[in-house]
Amino acid sequence: MNKQFRKTVFFISGCLLGAAVHAQEPNKGKTIDVTSTFKPVLREASKINFNATEPAVDTTKPRLNYNIPSQNLFFTYQPAGVHPVALRVDSMNAWQSSNYIKAGIGNIHQPYVKAGFSFGDGKQTFFNLFANHYTSKGELPFQKNSQTSVAAAGTYKTTKNLEWNAGLGFRSDDYYLYGFQPETLPYSKEDLRQRFQTIEGKIDFRNLSPTEYGLNYHPKIKVSSFSDKWDPKGSEINTVVNLPLEKTFGDDEKFSFDIGATADLTNYKREGTNKLDIKNNLYQIATAVSVKLDNFNLHAGILPSWDQKKFHMLPNVMADISTNDKLLTLQLGWVGYYNKGSYQRFASINPFLAQPDSLLNTRVIDLYGGLKGTMGDHFTYSAKVGIVTYHNMPLFVNDYTIDGKTFQIRYEPKMNDLQLHSEIGYTVGEKFNASAGLTLNNYYNLEREKEAYGLIPVELNAAIRWQLIKDLFFYTELWTWNKPRYLGKDGDSYKGDNAFDLNAGAEFKITKNFNLWVQLNNLLNDRYQRWNQYEVFGFSIMGGITYSFNTK
Repeated sequence: MNKQFRKTVFFISGCLLGAAVHAQEPNKGKTIDVTSTFKPVLREASKINFNATEPAVDTTKPRLNYNIPSQNLFFTYQPAGVHPVALRVDSMNAWQSSNYIKAGIGNIHQPYVKAGFSFGDGKQTFFNLFANHYTSKGELPFQKNSQTSVAAAGTYKTTKNLEWNAGLGFRSDDYYLYGFQPETLPYSKEDLRQRFQTIEGKIDFRNLSPTEYGLNYHPKIKVSSFSDKWDPKGSEINTVVNLPLEKTFGDDEKFSFDIGATADLTNYKREGTNKLDIKNNLYQIATAVSVKLDNFNLHAGILPSWDQKKFHMLPNVMADISTNDKLLTLQLGWVGYYNKGSYQRFASINPFLAQPDSLLNTRVIDLYGGLKGTMGDHFTYSAKVGIVTYHNMPLFVNDYTIDGKTFQIRYEPKMNDLQLHSEIGYTVGEKFNASAGLTLNNYYNLEREKEAYGLIPVELNAAIRWQLIKDLFFYTELWTWNKPRYLGKDGDSYKGDNAFDLNAGAEFKITKNFNLWVQLNNLLNDRYQRWNQYEVFGFSIMGGITYSFNTK
């Protein structure tokens, strides 16, 4: 077949085949079908193997620092210079008046009564009344004494930056001169009764804050009348007028200038055939400058004095040097002052005193150095050593011209004392407080007397106050000293008794207004003699109740 013929046959065959297919699926459109058996597969990933190894042994001890906050508010006591300033009343805390009556009885004290009452609004006016009475009776004949006192004190604050204070009081002290020898002497009760009566009044005022010119002032006057019951009678009027003035400089008040005048007047009289009229007057003018810095306080001045018209210039220099943390302070001082010679003061030292024939003031010069500070949050300490010089020091000796039951005064013109005084304290809030003090005196270079009669060479005191539970308080005190010297009837010097006087007591609340208390004195029943021929009371126990009128 030729070429044209083959093309014609193929064309006719294609048409017939297309017609046959179209006749079987007339509605099917044009599609493309793809058929395949291939499936894509990812290759398996390789895994990393972790093999644990044992840690190396650490032989070093870890240093762990803990910062645990304190659960109690115990603040470190930081000693600082004491400087009187006006008290600013906090209006947030209302003044709480205190009204109470305390009564008790014991084997020696029969009875004991003490009371206090307070009035006022607590902001501008304050008024207080006090009363006290006790009678003591020991085992020895005529070994008894009693005391009765009443006093009133008031304070009034004005709206013009002033505070007025006034007080008035009466006191009666009865003693019996039971220390006579021999004990068979026929004395009656009235023959041995020694009674001292005191009426005292005082008034002062001060500014509560410095004036616009930086001035602080506090004038005050005190007058007391003192007398005995003897025939002939001895009486005394004491008047003290003090006019201090302070000028501060700068906004921080670190510098100040002080000036003041003091008049201390004593008029002692004795009636009868041996009539006496003694005037013992002392005048002083104090001038000083003060510097108060963070670590350094200085008070430097002089004290011109006229003692019964005799002039003496006294030093008045004190310095405190502290560390930055205030935990340690070095104290240095060279100070002079007077101890007033009066019948009233001498009778307060030795109540078995006879009527004095002369009155002299004691001039004291003290040159000292010491340390004070704190350790931790609760422990405080101080220690001071000094050389003290006394002029006209009163020494008490028995009057053997009769029976030795009264004491006469001998004035030592000049004597020295190498003195060491130390104190320690431990305080835990208001729940526990312990303190102790030691004083060593070495008297030497006496010009007239052989020994310092009646003065204690070594003295130790200690005290503990402990709140055992909420409403139970316990306290104890210890007083002990070493053999003071006394002058014997033969004119020789002898050592007196050592003393060891231990006391204890407790007080606890039973209701809102009632407290029970008990006190035990001289627990070891030490029969020592503070003054020659006068044995003290032995063991005593006393207890009672306290009623408080407060309702809060």
